[in-house]
Amino acid sequence: MKLSRRTFLHLAAGAAALPALPRLARAQTYPTRPVHLIVGWPPGGAADLVARVIGQPLSERLGQPFIIENRPGAGSNIATEAVVRAPSNGYMLLHVSSVNAFNATLYDNLSFNFVRDIAPVASMCRGPGVLVVHPSFPVKSVPELITYAKSNPGKINMASGGVGSPQHVYGELFKMMTGVEMFHIPYRGGGPALTDLLAGQVSVMFDTLATSIEHIRAGKLRALAVTSATRSDVLPEIPSVGDFVPGYEATSWQGVGAPGSTPAEVIEKLNREINAMLADPKIKKRIADFGYTVLASSPADFRTFIAAYTEKWAKVIKFSGAKVY
Repeated sequence: MKLSRRTFLHLAAGAAALPALPRLARAQTYPTRPVHLIVGWPPGGAADLVARVIGQPLSERLGQPFIIENRPGAGSNIATEAVVRAPSNGYMLLHVSSVNAFNATLYDNLSFNFVRDIAPVASMCRGPGVLVVHPSFPVKSVPELITYAKSNPGKINMASGGVGSPQHVYGELFKMMTGVEMFHIPYRGGGPALTDLLAGQVSVMFDTLATSIEHIRAGKLRALAVTSATRSDVLPEIPSVGDFVPGYEATSWQGVGAPGSTPAEVIEKLNREINAMLADPKIKKRIADFGYTVLASSPADFRTFIAAYTEKWAKVIKFSGAKVY
């Protein structure tokens, strides 16, 4: 039987469309069972709090429970490895953050490549740090801190939540750009570091704004500057470090990732739902209460953002000589 050209073209078009049908059906029906969002930090921290803000709205929007599962350890690498090795079907997702980007340079022996093995789904929020000192410390501005540090090289104790934590790398960027020396004291988490700063056991900390803001308002800490490129809406009277150190900018971010081979249509559906949820004024306010601002993006834009962020902080971490084994 000889087919006409028109019949042949219709049949060819239909055959070409067949592979798209399962993908379309998968996107329309996903999810059909509970989804686990893995958080690499203990309950109660900033990552856990933001994850729980989005968990319930996503459950309501997609009709299946989004279960927040904490798997702390190794600077979030345990959680990341679990998701890298999970089936690529959208039912195990990863809470991703700036720390994942730092880890790419801090660790030489990781069994995964974060940029390659985790597919960006959606960014959620971004927030500044704040340069704070104990009220007894004899500086009241960033220029005074730089002058004091250069007059007393290595004598200023700079606390952090550990090697490779945001507090640590924000301080290392400051040291790199100003040429000052400060002695880094890593703690086992931001909480213990902040406790010693409040007690005057250490002098300086590049803390997260969310955890320091109430102490600043109560006069228990002195804020010298925020680490974002511009002033923060929640502390509008405080300048940015960049006002005195041109080009300085240090902010943390949070988002959602998935195993690298997760189908694009599942990622796109999750991205649409997360972005729609982030547009809700109630969600925006809850995120703002933690000192963050909403950061919505496409998966492609989020990938570009992560790559640039990883490259920037790799230079800072290499400058500091920091390594975790």
